[in-house]
Amino acid sequence: MSLAMLAEADRVALPPWVRLHFDRVRDRWVLLAPERVLFPCATSVTIIERLAATPALDEVVDGLAAEFEAPRDTISADVRRMLQDLADQGFLAVEASDG
Repeated sequence: MSLAMLAEADRVALPPWVRLHFDRVRDRWVLLAPERVLFPCATSVTIIERLAATPALDEVVDGLAAEFEAPRDTISADVRRMLQDLADQGFLAVEASDG
């Protein structure tokens, strides 16, 4: 487990060895890594897809809060918790903020 929780100023992305792929046989999204696979829920897929457009965590949170008209603090906590879990499992690269 990592020592520090993700901060909104961090930048996150799938590392080159991990990819989000739609498995037509299973009719669902999967996260593929060497010798590992995860089956993310629809909410997780939505968040992961946004990382391709912007790895800035605060921008992802802003976009989701606006789109779903949800409290920003709630969205931030949920997104950071989900992404922290992926980072802890080695499915996410994190560039920590300096601040």
